[in-house]
Amino acid sequence: METLPSAAERQQLISFFLEVAAGQTADVAARFLEAAAWKFDEAVQLFYFSNESGGVESSFLPPQTNGITSVENMLASGSSVQGALEDEVRAPLPVVRDILNEDPAFFRSQPSLDVPFGISRHSAIWESSESVLSTSNGTHDNLASLYTPPFSLMFQGRFDQAKVEASRRGKWLLLNLQSHEEFSSHMLNRDTWANQAVAETIHSNFIFWQVYHDNIEGKKVCTYYNLFKLPAILLIDPITGQKMNAWTGMVHPERLLEGLLPFLDKGPKEHHAFLLQKQRQRAAHDSAVINVAGKEAVKDDVEMVQAIATSLEDTRGPRPLVTDEESRPEKSHATNSNEKLTYPPLLEEPQGNKGICRVAIRLPDGCRLQRKFLLTDSIKLLWSFCSSKLEDGLKRPFHFIQFYLGASRSLEYEKDLTFDAAGLSNSLISLVWD
Repeated sequence: METLPSAAERQQLISFFLEVAAGQTADVAARFLEAAAWKFDEAVQLFYFSNESGGVESSFLPPQTNGITSVENMLASGSSVQGALEDEVRAPLPVVRDILNEDPAFFRSQPSLDVPFGISRHSAIWESSESVLSTSNGTHDNLASLYTPPFSLMFQGRFDQAKVEASRRGKWLLLNLQSHEEFSSHMLNRDTWANQAVAETIHSNFIFWQVYHDNIEGKKVCTYYNLFKLPAILLIDPITGQKMNAWTGMVHPERLLEGLLPFLDKGPKEHHAFLLQKQRQRAAHDSAVINVAGKEAVKDDVEMVQAIATSLEDTRGPRPLVTDEESRPEKSHATNSNEKLTYPPLLEEPQGNKGICRVAIRLPDGCRLQRKFLLTDSIKLLWSFCSSKLEDGLKRPFHFIQFYLGASRSLEYEKDLTFDAAGLSNSLISLVWD
């Protein structure tokens, strides 16, 4: 015979029962425990069984007694409390599934006949299905219909076919490279390509081609144009394949229309005709510049010939612009080939602009030297400066020719003139070997 729990143990069992059966009273807990012979597990099972049967009703609750109410009759009848619970398990809720976008393998496993490398309009992902759970009003709405690609705008074919078609019709090629993993791709379908102004602009001026990045054509485009961020929109010249403009990520209609505006006036054929005309104009301008430069070079050559002729005349006789009618005296510093010529020491080049003159010197080989001198310095410093720059400057004598107003004059070492007196301020002179 089982021992009944004490009053303290009964109170504890009632407290445990109330924690499990929230919202019930202590009287209800005591009656369930009495019905289960104060066995806590059986009392809880009996409570849940009564809930599945329609709630806790007074007619179901066992009468309150001072003794023990056994459940042996229920067990003897062939149906235990556990068996009753198993028979009355609530059916699971129906599984609800909806598709926003299919797995990329779906498209690769079901290629389209007319779009072998692009986005197929025949895919079941973009169509309403009877298997989709009906909404409260009885309509069959597919969530994917909000993000349907713009099939009415899309060119159906490969990338090279899209370029050929755009070139034939004289339109730019607008390319949209999408990714299944980027939600911005679906936002482009929903907000940008569905925009009426964008759709009309594309239909009138562009050939539109959309492709996923993970198929053959998409990988080819990603490699050729070095695309790393998706989704991407490219404006392509169909004649040369050149990328004219590009956008990445979500591009709102206003931004896209602003970027396409410069390409609405001229198609690719007109664009290339304009570039050809511009190239011809540039070539004509360059030719004119070359002609002018050639004339200046010829003029420089003529001046050089005149300088050489003048130097030859100086060696044979009196110079026409020299005031002294006598022949040029022998240079005191001339020596034989084994001796070096001596010139005054060259001072440090002066700085600043006051009292300074700048002299450019053309050497026999066509090179030029330039240096600053004081206006009060002697022109003999020209020999000191040039002799240090020439390989034979200290072995071979030389002099300078100054050209001015269509004539020329010779500058001799023996004439101890200043730069100011010789009129050499900011002038060009030529060095000639004796």
